[in-house]
Amino acid sequence: MSRVPLRLKLTLAFAGLMALVLTALGGFVYLRFASDLDASLDRNLRTRADDVTALVREADSGLTEAMPTGLRREDESFAQVLDGRGEVVDATPPLGRRPLLDADQLRRTTLGPLTFERYDVLEPGDPVRLLATPVLAEERRLVVVVGASLDDSEEALESLLALFLVGGPVALALASLAGYGVAAAALRPVEAMRRRAAEIGEAEPGRRLPVPAADDEIARLGDTLNAMLARLEAAFDRERTFVSDASHELRTPLAILKTELELALRAGRSPEELREALQSAAEETDRLAQLAEDLLVIARSDQGRLPIRTSSVMLADLLESVRVRFASRAEGRTITVDVPGELRVRADPLQLEQALGNLVDNALRYGEGEVRIEAESTGDRVILRVRDEGEGFPADFAATAFERFTRADTARTRGGSGLGLAIVHAIAEAHGGRAAAAALSEGGAEVSVELPAGAVHGEEGRLPQPVPGTQAESG
Repeated sequence: MSRVPLRLKLTLAFAGLMALVLTALGGFVYLRFASDLDASLDRNLRTRADDVTALVREADSGLTEAMPTGLRREDESFAQVLDGRGEVVDATPPLGRRPLLDADQLRRTTLGPLTFERYDVLEPGDPVRLLATPVLAEERRLVVVVGASLDDSEEALESLLALFLVGGPVALALASLAGYGVAAAALRPVEAMRRRAAEIGEAEPGRRLPVPAADDEIARLGDTLNAMLARLEAAFDRERTFVSDASHELRTPLAILKTELELALRAGRSPEELREALQSAAEETDRLAQLAEDLLVIARSDQGRLPIRTSSVMLADLLESVRVRFASRAEGRTITVDVPGELRVRADPLQLEQALGNLVDNALRYGEGEVRIEAESTGDRVILRVRDEGEGFPADFAATAFERFTRADTARTRGGSGLGLAIVHAIAEAHGGRAAAAALSEGGAEVSVELPAGAVHGEEGRLPQPVPGTQAESG
């Protein structure tokens, strides 16, 4: 059955159910019709018995002469009068003088009317129904027996059974064909979806499945599949953009590295020139390594597998560690830390330090003046901020600041890769928090990371759902 088409399965199930219904209905009608025939025959027998009883009590002549012609139709109805010893007093043709009751049946009539069937009254095998009624006439105890042939009843039942045997399979076949048509019509939208799905390819990812107008399960299935296709299309676009941007970012340092190595291989280069070329090549190699690490973080965050190993982090120590690490690169600028001494947060210290390091690196690279690293607690949330005193973000940059490969100054070619803020956003989301960027009214830029003060949301190694209000998803 697993290989049988669905519409045929539905048709077989419908045909089986219809067969049961038709059988049950036919059996009910047959039994009810037989019961009605028996009841009608019993009523006629009682009426005839009453008529014969009245004649026996009032008439001096025999049954043959006194009974109406309607009660003397041969092979259809007949009557016989027996005395208390079971001997025939009178009878209608063709019964003759053979009693219709045996001794036991005669005895039972003393208790009341008796109804039974016999097959040897008129012809052998011909069924008749008999009604024996006790009568008291002229101080004699008599028994009036009336009967009628069951041929007509059996013929009617046989005709009804033949009708069922012929009409039932025909009705079942017609119902099955109708069921197959209904199943085919019900599955036609599914087949249309299948054909459209087979046509959708990489070249036309924007096409959608046809959805029927009816608000039913198939329409909801189509809407769900279309929503899934939209998500897949968005993911495909993100991946294609990611590959394109990554290729673009890798091309520049690789080209510079190749140029520096080619220059170093030229004849006549002085040791100082070789040293400068190799130092430049080493810088580009470091940039490539950092870019590869950043791409790995972004890829893991896209797959929901950014590893988070939480512990209780003393923020004063963490922020001071970040300040010391970047102090040598400040080149005369000041990096300050402002954090309550006992403020803690449950987070991954390495990931959190990477996020703050990216923010401080951006502030030193693109900002001006003092760089301030701050932390504060607001209820059950902890907010980390990095501020600078430069020109701030362009007006249209804040909304897309956390998208990957996005730079405020697109003219920079040997600056950052545009992944720093995207990684900050991914780390914040992995901790169940969010990141935000804004230009300060007094000048400068501010990037904040808001985290839950307690345990991280979600299991280790899996990204939780972002909290409401999170900035645009990185990538």
